[in-house]
Amino acid sequence: MKDPNNTRNTAPRRGSPLWIYFVVVILLGVAASAVTFTGLTGADLDAIAGAPVFWILACFIIFGELRPIITPGSTENNGATMSTTFSFAALLYAGLPVAAALQAVAVITCGIFRGRAPHRIAFNVAQYTLSLAAAQLVLALFGARATPTDLWVPDGTDLPAIALAGTVYFVCNDTLVGSAVALHERVSLIKALRWDLGYQVLVHLALLGLAPLMVVAMDRSAAFVPLIVLPFIAVYLNASASVRREHQALHDGLTGLPNRKLLIVRTEEALAEARSAEKREAGRSEADKRGPRPALGTRRRKADPPKHRAGLFLLDLDRFKEVNDTLGHPTGDRLLQLVAHRLTHSVRPGDLVARLGGDEFAVLLPTVRDEAAAREVAARLRAALSEPVRLDGMSFDLEGSVGIALFPDHAPDFELLLQRADVAMYNAKEARSGVEIYSSRKDRNSPARLRMLGDLRRAVDRSELELHYQPKVSLRDGQLVGMEALLRWRHPEKGILEPEAFLSIAEQTYLMRSITHHVVEAALAQAAAWWREDLTVQVAVNASGRDLFDTGLTETIEEGLLARGLPAAALQLEITERILMNEPAYASDTVGALAELGIPLSLDDFGTGYSSLVRLNRLPVEEIKIDSSFVGRLTESPEDAVIVRSIVDLVRTLGLRSVAEGVEDPATARMLREMGCDAAQGWHFGRPMDADTATDWLRRHMQRAPEPAA
Repeated sequence: MKDPNNTRNTAPRRGSPLWIYFVVVILLGVAASAVTFTGLTGADLDAIAGAPVFWILACFIIFGELRPIITPGSTENNGATMSTTFSFAALLYAGLPVAAALQAVAVITCGIFRGRAPHRIAFNVAQYTLSLAAAQLVLALFGARATPTDLWVPDGTDLPAIALAGTVYFVCNDTLVGSAVALHERVSLIKALRWDLGYQVLVHLALLGLAPLMVVAMDRSAAFVPLIVLPFIAVYLNASASVRREHQALHDGLTGLPNRKLLIVRTEEALAEARSAEKREAGRSEADKRGPRPALGTRRRKADPPKHRAGLFLLDLDRFKEVNDTLGHPTGDRLLQLVAHRLTHSVRPGDLVARLGGDEFAVLLPTVRDEAAAREVAARLRAALSEPVRLDGMSFDLEGSVGIALFPDHAPDFELLLQRADVAMYNAKEARSGVEIYSSRKDRNSPARLRMLGDLRRAVDRSELELHYQPKVSLRDGQLVGMEALLRWRHPEKGILEPEAFLSIAEQTYLMRSITHHVVEAALAQAAAWWREDLTVQVAVNASGRDLFDTGLTETIEEGLLARGLPAAALQLEITERILMNEPAYASDTVGALAELGIPLSLDDFGTGYSSLVRLNRLPVEEIKIDSSFVGRLTESPEDAVIVRSIVDLVRTLGLRSVAEGVEDPATARMLREMGCDAAQGWHFGRPMDADTATDWLRRHMQRAPEPAA
């Protein structure tokens, strides 16, 4: 059961129903205590003071109240208190005065130790006193009446009386607390009692059931009492270990923030609460409609927009990789911890900040009024991040891009909320606006594409994605320059799909990261297999714009090379010119890190991104690929021939290798060779082949003497 007034440690407002209830319960507790303690005699007090068992019980009750058994899913407020067993045992063994006094001392000690408000301490003392008094009345009805000088040790025939007394104790205690919770939360008593009734029944069944055994042990010898405590200690330690494991499973190890698992749970709870609130609102509206009819000529109102919304933010740090590259990962970890601290202190009470991985965070707003309110929270988050950071003697600024999706306006469930918040965040990065709310106009995901996204997510798990390889051949002597890895999806219903059919969807989601890592791992595995056969060929992999935001891309490639014993030259990364021109600041960071690692870089689709010569000269690339849109019309369009020749001359001047894409006939290959183009790829030299076919092709090509490409 929740603790009354557990959301704050302040007294309820004077005159409020909760305040009146507290006063009534406390007064009843005082009255019960007065009646109870007036029956104590001097002999009873001497017996209490002189019996070691009562002092041992007092210590155990205090310890049990201070250290409740907290299991996964419970809290300090509704955990199982071991003091229940000892106080009920004291009630059976020595009567109500001893049990009530020991329990009161334990509650007061615990309240002072934890800094609880006086009204809460007084209520808890009264609550336990009244519950124990109710149980004592039941025992008295069965003729069981214990005192410190006339101790009672039950036998087997007394178990029904004890069971009924324990039931009354539980019902009284749970009802007293449940009533306070119901008044505080403004819900019905039945709903308050139902929240954790099953858990409380099981806990009290175990705790109260041990009390008769405790009495028998106490009657034998006070030395047996500590032995009874040993199982409690074992349960306590096991429960603590379970709670720690649950915390580790649901929280990020670096920042201590909730992780994706806990975010899912909390989001689903928030969505369920929003749906229930909306249904209640709809029910009241329906009742209003059945009231008096509107006056003639009055317009009917259109369906009102939803009043109960929840919001999900995705936040990604901009240029975080600079910190890792410049100051190292330990400093980067400290920065992430600082970011987590700033975010958690910038949201509203009740909002949840989670870390999804890397420099990506999520913020759940269980309730939010509208888009404007969501933007205010997002702006506050970005403002908190923008404050200068000083680490290891260096000062730098942080920025973040935030994507917002609202329930039920933009999505009906967690997965779709996350996906659409991701789309909004990606739009915020592209527009450099900092904050974007999801807009269907900016989302290319139609229902059919969303279904494909689900299929694609499963395809990654089922290994339906595979690589085909197309050769790049030198135009001077016909030697193999490398093999480009081209992604294909072996769809169970639609057959082989090329990247154009699905990558545009993946690039708007976190799925792109998984796909890229899969492609890199598959390409490195195939390259390693070829190198073991002395087919020392370079494999090229395409990188998307989203890949260049992935701070872990460089680490993935480096670890893959080391694991397979491959040199950096075994892998080439192809980056489209348009990406570098649209996102030069972000792209240059990742590209620079890859270049430092020694990964050869190729600038793909050259001629479509309007590169400046200054920027082109600064890019750490070794190869320029001329886009097929120019090469395909080379023999028919003099204008395209001039463009291609100019590109070839420019690339040669820069000291780079030129590669023509889309070469499909001998005439085009011949013209390119005459222009001085270094290499080419296309159907004229070889179509994309699966791994086995490409391996056979390589063996044949490596065995025969190279010839000039016709």
